[in-house]
Amino acid sequence: MRHLLDIDDLSTDELVHLLDLAEKGPLPPVLDKQGVALIFEKPSARTRNATEMAVVQLGGHPITIRGEEIGLDTRESVEDVTRTLARYHAVLAARVFDHRTLERMVAVSSVPVVNLLSDVAHPMQALADVLTLRQEFGSLDGRTLAWVGDANNVCRSLTVAAGKLGMRVRVAPPVGYEFSDAELERMALAGARPEQLGRPEDAVDGADAVVTDTWVSMGQEAEASDRKKDFEGYTVDVELMRRAAPHAVFLHCLPAHRGEEVSHDVIDGPQSRVWVAAENRMHTARAVLSWLHTHAQGDSNA
Repeated sequence: MRHLLDIDDLSTDELVHLLDLAEKGPLPPVLDKQGVALIFEKPSARTRNATEMAVVQLGGHPITIRGEEIGLDTRESVEDVTRTLARYHAVLAARVFDHRTLERMVAVSSVPVVNLLSDVAHPMQALADVLTLRQEFGSLDGRTLAWVGDANNVCRSLTVAAGKLGMRVRVAPPVGYEFSDAELERMALAGARPEQLGRPEDAVDGADAVVTDTWVSMGQEAEASDRKKDFEGYTVDVELMRRAAPHAVFLHCLPAHRGEEVSHDVIDGPQSRVWVAAENRMHTARAVLSWLHTHAQGDSNA
């Protein structure tokens, strides 16, 4: 049984295959008359819409479940919820606070499990981002990606995806927001070796793509005041983008806070590919669901 909890669950060939599938347009309705459970401990706009539409495009029926409706580890254990839902659905996908929840699901699930976001990883966003860059540049081998800001879950997954596709990755986080040694070691095993730099200008210099994320993510509201101070000088604005290559594009996973991590004239400007990447969340979700379900059917028929 194959699952997708992070990009390093995929070989480079499998990653390329998923991007190819995402670009193919309509795929066979492999989920015809089957359900996909979408569990949301965290609310969502893009993830819910993209994944629900991907299920529909594959002929399936998405059922979105809020965290309070099933009460993971309050009303029922993660394991019991997983075992029950796997009896109804062809795939389980979850957006969770704790990555360990997904690992516990995988341990007992009889169907594929997909990470729609956790505190450790965001593989679906990473797939959409590298698909967007591949559509922009063709081969990504030798291209440079610059990440400005927190070396967070989105950054980790994107770094691995970009590294597998031959990109150089430069990460410029404030002090205290860098990758840990353990994270760097794990990424190296997956073939990604990001360069961590202290100044955004150094990371962006000559880069083909500039990426950032919000300074305060969901669940970090209590840290908002401190984070905004720590991230002063890390806004991606027109001046910073001028240091990138003339053809450089800008990406952001959204939601964006104009005037904080990005200026309005960058995210709404001609270099922005933010809305293309948002659409690509649906196309890559369709590819992932089709691929995982096809593998599961192959396993069950073996």
